[in-house]
Amino acid sequence: MEKLLAKGLKISHLRLADALAREAQLSGAAISMGIAQPAASRLASEAERIIGAPLYTRAGRGIELTSEGLALARRATRILREIQDAGREISEIKSGLTGTVSIGSVTGPAIEHVLPAIRQARISLPNVQIEIEVGTSDTLGPMLLDGHIDFSLARLPSGADPASFGMTNVGKEPLSLVARHAHPVFHRPEYDPNTAVAMADLLDYDWVMPSAGAILRNTVTQALARAGYPAPERVLSTSSFLLVLATISQTNAVAPIATSVAQAFTTQARDGADQSDASGLIQVIKTDIDLEVEDYGLMTRAGSVLTPAAQSVLRVLCDGMGISTPRL
Repeated sequence: MEKLLAKGLKISHLRLADALAREAQLSGAAISMGIAQPAASRLASEAERIIGAPLYTRAGRGIELTSEGLALARRATRILREIQDAGREISEIKSGLTGTVSIGSVTGPAIEHVLPAIRQARISLPNVQIEIEVGTSDTLGPMLLDGHIDFSLARLPSGADPASFGMTNVGKEPLSLVARHAHPVFHRPEYDPNTAVAMADLLDYDWVMPSAGAILRNTVTQALARAGYPAPERVLSTSSFLLVLATISQTNAVAPIATSVAQAFTTQARDGADQSDASGLIQVIKTDIDLEVEDYGLMTRAGSVLTPAAQSVLRVLCDGMGISTPRL
């Protein structure tokens, strides 16, 4: 870094490298930086002279970063994010404990841990605004590295370098199969809520799951295989939890979801009520195999320093989960 600084590397060069990685066009990078394209070209030439290698090559109507350009862009993004975080921290120090904290989470822990933490933070940290990003681990990992979220409850993204993250293990995430109250499986003469439903019977119905390769789907298909069952033949693939709920509440499809989420959205029909009037409600199906996703954890960017507001929210979250707050 000192050699690059001695050669004249400036923040403007880092901003350009970051913009080129995001836009894949010199003109787009110039627009995002608020400068003219000739000025962006001059910055690119200066950066190439400083690093001693081309930043990019032409590719169709856009550009493709070289290996050296990608290396500079990755570091530039992190450096710029750290500078932005420094600005946030200084503002928080000047104005007291205020600011915005962004939390990422996969669905189950979002319901089980993040929501209770937010309720507590509203009392103990009234001037801190909290944003939640719920998604898959593969989505949240890059967002964490890019600084779009401060920390997350997730798993290591597929293909990611573990050294890029700090991680405190929290535990496994049990899954439940759910369907609407009016689903035929609950209305068979032999149905007993205390007895497991044979998985073979459930495979006759449509299933709603994430796309192939997703951790939840892999967990289900592998558990089925270990128990001697084939994978479901008819699957609606979606990452939208709202679409999952809408589908199972209006059709005879079944879906695996986090048990904590199932408990939050399951509503038992009143005793004596007509089950056909409860078609929009979901119910857990007791099955003859156990479903459990691999361990998830509290994830941070390796080497990052959280702002005071983010550290305070992190403490609330960790206290609620009964784990020690990582030192950052």
